[in-house]
Amino acid sequence: MSQRDLRVGAGYNINHPVPSGTFTYGERFGPVSVSVPISAFQWLQEMTSKIERNGTAPDGQPVVASQHGKMRNWGHGFNSAPRANWKVSDDETVSLVGFAQKGFWNNSVRLTPDAAYSNATRLDDDADNQGTWQMLRANLTWNNRFSETQKWELKAGVQDAKNHIENHTLTQRPVDALLDSRDRSLTQAGKYSHILGDEHTLTVGWDFEFRQRDEIRNTLVGGQAQDPRLNGENFGARIRRQAFFVQDEWEINPQWSTYFGLRHERIVTTSRGIDVDERNSSSVLSPLWHLTYKLDPKGRDMIRASITRSYKAPELTQMLGRYTPSSKFPDPRTGEQNEEISPDRIGNPALKPELATGFDLAYEKYLSGGSLFSVGLFHRNISQLIRNVVTLDPANPPFWTAPRYVNRPMNFSSATTSGIELELKGRAGELFPSLFDPKLPLNLRSSVSVYRSRVKAVDGPDNRLDQQQPWTANLGLDYRFSTVPMTAGANLNYTPVYTVRQTDTQSAEYSRNRGLDVFAQWMVSPKTSVRFSANNLFPLDSRAETTFASGDFYASGRGMKPWFQLNLEMKL
Repeated sequence: MSQRDLRVGAGYNINHPVPSGTFTYGERFGPVSVSVPISAFQWLQEMTSKIERNGTAPDGQPVVASQHGKMRNWGHGFNSAPRANWKVSDDETVSLVGFAQKGFWNNSVRLTPDAAYSNATRLDDDADNQGTWQMLRANLTWNNRFSETQKWELKAGVQDAKNHIENHTLTQRPVDALLDSRDRSLTQAGKYSHILGDEHTLTVGWDFEFRQRDEIRNTLVGGQAQDPRLNGENFGARIRRQAFFVQDEWEINPQWSTYFGLRHERIVTTSRGIDVDERNSSSVLSPLWHLTYKLDPKGRDMIRASITRSYKAPELTQMLGRYTPSSKFPDPRTGEQNEEISPDRIGNPALKPELATGFDLAYEKYLSGGSLFSVGLFHRNISQLIRNVVTLDPANPPFWTAPRYVNRPMNFSSATTSGIELELKGRAGELFPSLFDPKLPLNLRSSVSVYRSRVKAVDGPDNRLDQQQPWTANLGLDYRFSTVPMTAGANLNYTPVYTVRQTDTQSAEYSRNRGLDVFAQWMVSPKTSVRFSANNLFPLDSRAETTFASGDFYASGRGMKPWFQLNLEMKL
């Protein structure tokens, strides 16, 4: 079946609209179907900025030093995600999915002090930044059922991503940093399934992954190389993961089913660079168990439970051993010292993967009209938790010749986390028959999630995992008008203010967040529609504040603006 779709649109945040467009070509050539979408896009956004920190007035008295200003982002790019499916036979299929993207971005920061401060107060600098990125990705899948009881599935993927970043701080001694990075990955997975009798299915499989990052940075301070030993040098990191598993899926009876098995996983990490040559390996043999109980053998209501163990490898950027001084204190080789709120940064080539052992329990209830109510519980025990920690390091010539505060990732502690997740969605008349007409074309969706966690190396309260809010709520609706060919909807998300004690001497507080998105789509004809959307309506200003036991603090606030989008979609 032929496909020729065109979507053109314009988005607005400030000053003037910016265009976007997508054309999709689809065709079938015998047993092969092809789809090729091509998109181009632009963006232009602006937000207000408010910065606060410890400072000193001209008379030497301590004050809260503050700045206000604006941050602007703009750029353009294009992408394509071609797909091809080949039906070799009724039992054999091959699919290929690709993705290509190229983009160009710009960012400017302009800040104004709210008062006069002494020279000892290091304020945030104005900056002009720009860069490019590109990504190429392909994934191949082959499925073959070569008998009534045997099936193969093989997958392979490759990805190549490049980034070029130029950062320019506009000060009396400008800091100019150029970064070129390349991330590559290869994946290959497969599984063989064999039905044994009427109740059992034996599955064996594997999962291989290879990831590599190479990074070259050049930094100039006042036109001179910040550190000639590091400028232009390549720092790299690699992760190799191998996993093998075997499991038995057992249909006990029409109501009970389970599968259990074993999984062996091994992760090898390497990091290299100036004075860096590190290799680590970890492996774990884990049991797997999943259980499903159907309340009615012919229905969809069920209870699910599972026990799992899994590795989470560190990010490649966390493993790079390159030392990057604070842009506010860019001369560590001259004996210049920095502040706890403006630490230098360095990766940790010796990082080990996190290991999580978890238990999950879920209940799903389906109503006759398709509405769903579900509740899920989970608990995780995490060992080798990775967290960024600021420490005062002694002098380490030639990199820094006086004690400096350094921020680095560490295998910091063990931790536990638990949560409950509730979801309710479906037709309003079915969910609340006493409030809504059963024929009302209104769909509702809602969810509430509550999370608790405890990092054992930090005293409470608030010794939770990074970026884990205590709870979040979501409410949405879609309404289809009967008098006009139009559908409209809205979605509201809310997260409260919360604090994270990152160490016994450092904590971070994050402001509440509210997101309201609305849309309306008008079907002009069966082949043409117009869609209007508004994202982040009535936004709340965001604020993140880091404080230390010494009394030092740094707070960054952002004032966002809504994004409006108008699209015309046509089937040609």
